[in-house]
Amino acid sequence: MKSIAVLGAGKMGEALLAGLVKSGHPTDQLCFTERHLDRASEVTERHGVRWVDVAGAAEVADVLVVAVKPQDIEPLLAELKSAIRPGTLVVSICAGLPTALFEQRLPEHTAVIRVMPNTPMLIGEAMSAISPGRYATEEQLVQVTGMLRAVGRVVRVPESQQDNVTALSGSGPAYFFYLVEAMIEAGVLLGMNRQLATELIVQSAVGAAHMLRDTGEHPAVLREAVTSPAGTTAMALRELDLHRTRAAITAALEAARNRSIELGKINTL
Repeated sequence: MKSIAVLGAGKMGEALLAGLVKSGHPTDQLCFTERHLDRASEVTERHGVRWVDVAGAAEVADVLVVAVKPQDIEPLLAELKSAIRPGTLVVSICAGLPTALFEQRLPEHTAVIRVMPNTPMLIGEAMSAISPGRYATEEQLVQVTGMLRAVGRVVRVPESQQDNVTALSGSGPAYFFYLVEAMIEAGVLLGMNRQLATELIVQSAVGAAHMLRDTGEHPAVLREAVTSPAGTTAMALRELDLHRTRAAITAALEAARNRSIELGKINTL
């Protein structure tokens, strides 16, 4: 069992720690760093994982998972450069940051794997996409795939696709939460009790997601099965089309993709 240190216990860092603990990874083989001590205490209390400083993480861990915000990456890499041990694998879950950035700032031939996961890893349902850097081996890719499979599903993609992955699945849960929130509010506007509206919409979302995954049908086929001619669903879908919902979704994902590209450029200048 490889020892893993998560550098940064924000939402994604904590989600990974929580998922690994829930999957049975020994807590004595896990540690994390966090600049804010009150936050560190909270994470330790919730998950039973010890806090260390960056140098301590580099000293004990076989795998360093970098989970800081992109704007905080430079001071972290400067600290890691003198502390990281030869043979340590670096796994980045920082949105927008290319493997080349880590390879340039860390000692020569450091193996780096770029990952774009999402927050459902907290409940073992993440979607993670991984891409190797110049020096990452097939064995290390298999190792990281195994780690991430403990908290969800994993696919390999060329690094050139990682900004698109960030827009689609990395940010994806937020879009679904936004839609569910809007539907609940619409239910309240129609005169329904908020608790009942929430139960109806959340279970509908869960059921629809399972149908998509388990049947393998195209979403258009499943949508058409619900849509009777001149029925209630047809009228609702017409309104969505009139409000250019598809175009708005495309524009939103393009904006997310472009921001991911921008973050990478800012940090590689």
